[in-house]
Parts: sequence; C-alpha cells; structure tokens
Amino acid sequence: MREILVSVITPCYNSSSTIEKTLACIENQTYKNIEYIIIDGGSADDTVKIINQHKDKLPKQLKIVSEKDNGIYDAMNKGVRLATGQLIGIVNSDDWYENDTVEQIVKNYAGNRYEVIYGMQRNFLREKEKAVFLYHHDFLPEQMITHPTCFVTADTYRDFGVFDTNYRSAADYDFMLRLYESKKVVFTPVMRVLSNFRLGGMSGSQTGVRENAAIRYQRGYMGKKRYRFVIFKSYVYQWMNRKKRRKNKRFNA
Repeated sequence: MREILVSVITPCYNSSSTIEKTLACIENQTYKNIEYIIIDGGSADDTVKIINQHKDKLPKQLKIVSEKDNGIYDAMNKGVRLATGQLIGIVNSDDWYENDTVEQIVKNYAGNRYEVIYGMQRNFLREKEKAVFLYHHDFLPEQMITHPTCFVTADTYRDFGVFDTNYRSAADYDFMLRLYESKKVVFTPVMRVLSNFRLGGMSGSQTGVRENAAIRYQRGYMGKKRYRFVIFKSYVYQWMNRKKRRKNKRFNA
C-alpha cells in the first residue's frame, strides 16, 4: 500500500462532551501516516484541555489552532489551508471514523489529481444506530453524498476552491456540486462504513433543508413550484416543532 500523507481536520467548538471519541478514532487508525489538524473556535468549556490531555497519543504531525472563527465552514477552510497531505478528510468533533477508515481511503484512492473518495455512513440518534447508507455521486443533483466520509485531494481544493462561508449548513453540498459539474473530478465510492455521524446538528436542521433546496433551484435542478413547496413545508415543520417543544416544556415544568 502506498505511504502517502493523509491530513485529517477536526473543527470544534465547546465539544467537551463528544470530542474524546473523535480523538480516539484518530489515535486508533490502522494507517499511521496522518497529519492531524484541530481547529477550535475558542471554546469556553474543557475542549482544549481534553485535546491537550490526548496530545501524546495523537499523530506526531499535529497542528492545533484555537481562536474565534466565523462558523464551521470557516474552520474547515482554515484546516484545508494548513493541510500538507495529498488527501484531506474532515471529521467533526461529535463524529468518529472506523479504525481502518484512512487505510481504506488510501487503498481505494485511484491516484487521480482531482478525486473524491467517499463511502458508507452510519447515523446515530440518541446514541442508537438509526441507519447505514451511501448516496451515489451520480445522483448529486438530487441528494448530497455522505460528506463526513469524504477525502478530497489537496489539488482539488487548490484548483476548485474551498467552502463558501455564506452558507450556514450547505456549503459542503455547494462544494460537491461544483466538483460534479466540472466534469474533471473523479468520485470513487467505497462500499464500507467509513464514518459515524450523530444526528441533530446544523446539517440536519431546517436551515439545511432550505439551503439545499436553494442550491438545487439556483442550479436548475429543481423547478420554482417545487422549490416554493419545499421552503413552505420547511417553515411549517419548523413552526410545528417549536410549538411542540413549548408545549412539552410547559407540561414538564
């Protein structure tokens, strides 16, 4: 197997309750030629303390930045710019890789200058496994692929740009569609679970639903009538959820 350097980025902010599992998944990787980059947004809890407690077990090629940022995509972009590996992956501070994820990525990397290697994702809800799935890249105009599993060549970021920080939740979808539409990027699916994802974050929110719909509409993948329906439905769903939470709060008071 080729011994290439793989950079892994973890953006985090006030992640003391979850980050240890993320750190452990890097410590336990079967592939060792890893550069690990942690971009902390200036956490006010014990996140940085926990990171420092793990420093001796993390890869020797370790970079830690702790400063205020402009959200998760700004943190990801900082990490990408610091990365020196040939392949770059991103694992958020409430998610974790399988122990052989980086090894599988290197094994399946076809060696293209512009390439995205991705695989199956296991979703957890309230610490229970809910689903294992993969969305094929051929259907990117309809559905985002499993971004937490993606490893992207450094040349791809260099020549196609990084994440658009104007988005709060869907910059990864915008980025992948940019690559897909270029017709220059090879997408390589791996039929194995590569990443474990906790549901409930921004990407699963109604903000994410609306931004994804806007991206598809602006690119011509969704008609105006369908777009308006999705946006209307999203706001109704959000309103009903807020009403339900207020009701439960009064009931439990």
